[in-house]
Amino acid sequence: MDKILKYFPNLTEEQKGQFAALFDLYKDWNSKINVISRKDIDNLYEHHVLHSLAIAKILRFQPGTTLVDVGTGGGFPGIPLAIMFPECKFHLVDSIGKKVRVAQEVATAIGLKNVTFQHDRMENVKEKYDFVVSRAVMPLADLVKLVKKNVSQKGVNALPNGLICLKGGELQHEVAPFKNISTLYNISEFFSEEFFQTKKGVYLPL
Repeated sequence: MDKILKYFPNLTEEQKGQFAALFDLYKDWNSKINVISRKDIDNLYEHHVLHSLAIAKILRFQPGTTLVDVGTGGGFPGIPLAIMFPECKFHLVDSIGKKVRVAQEVATAIGLKNVTFQHDRMENVKEKYDFVVSRAVMPLADLVKLVKKNVSQKGVNALPNGLICLKGGELQHEVAPFKNISTLYNISEFFSEEFFQTKKGVYLPL
C-alpha cells in the first residue's frame, strides 16, 4: 500500500481505504479461485495494482470518460483505475465467468459505483467507449482488430480516443505495423521498482 501512496500521494481518504482493502479481499478470493498466481499474491500492490495504475500516468482521464477493460481477469487494470478515477465509467469484460465474479465481488466489497461487468467474449460487446484498456491479453494487432468497433469518435481527453495497453518484454515487432501512430512508454520512467524495468505501455489512437 505504501507504494501506491509513494506515486499517488493525493488520494482521498475513501480511495486510500479502497486500495487498502484490496489485499485481504484478493487474498481471500484467491484461496478459492485462482485469479493471481498463488506465489505472487504477496506482490499484489506492486505487480498488479501499481502496474495497472501505470495507465493513470500515461493519461489522466477526464470526468465522464468511458472505458472498457478487455480480458480483465480478476479486475486488472479496471478496478485500480476505477478507484483512481471515480468520475469515469468502467466496463470490465472477461470470457471466464469465475474471474468476472471475483472482480464483481471485490468491487461490491469496496463500494465501487462506477463499474459494470460482463461475462462474455469481446467480439460480442457492441457498445462504444472512449478508451479500451487491457493488460497483456493478446498480440497488439489481434487486440486492435477486436476493439476497433468499440471506440467512439468524440473525445474529451488530452489524447484522442483509442487503446492503452500494458505489456512486457520485446515489443518492436508487435508495434511495427502501428509505429507511425503508436506511442510506447517505459513504465520504469513512472515507477522505480525493478519489476517495471521490462514493462511497457502502448497508446494507440483508433
